[in-house]
Amino acid sequence: MLSFVAPYRLEMIISGTPLRPACVIEVEPARDERGSFARTFCAKTFAAHALPTAFVQSSLSFNHRRGTLRGLHYQAEPSAEGKLVRCTRGAAFDVIIDLRPDSPTFRRWFAVEITGANARAIYVPPGFAHGYQTLCDGTEIFYQMTTEYCPDLARGARWDDPALGIEWPLPSPVLSARDAAWPDLPPAV
Repeated sequence: MLSFVAPYRLEMIISGTPLRPACVIEVEPARDERGSFARTFCAKTFAAHALPTAFVQSSLSFNHRRGTLRGLHYQAEPSAEGKLVRCTRGAAFDVIIDLRPDSPTFRRWFAVEITGANARAIYVPPGFAHGYQTLCDGTEIFYQMTTEYCPDLARGARWDDPALGIEWPLPSPVLSARDAAWPDLPPAV
């Protein structure tokens, strides 16, 4: 017989990163004999942490091979986008870079491991570049965006730009031709 403990207390833990206002969102699943249930989004909780409460597009990225690297992507003004990024299957080393010239953390990067098992998400604010490297075969990444995708405003930076010094976990990444061709960021002024 299943036991049911009611009511479930469904909460998210929202932690700041060194690159404000980017943050990591963790879930606290309610567990019983059947498995678990967790809240991954709540407009009231997000608003209380000054996070967006409306997402206009969602996308799913499936990656066949370990070591696949996608990024570093961003969308230019006037359509800079915020992203809520979560791994639904597998594992990824997720990286964000602050590209806001007036920010005290300009050109700094932050990384977090997101996995299907930890259900962790990262909020990538507008004005940040984003990329990830898969840590196992069959990794799936789910995105929610605050602004519609505008191909004419899509931008990127080279994944191994020496000025950024990102410490990717796996050598010799699997890259698309587009991601391999992104330029280094222009020198900081």
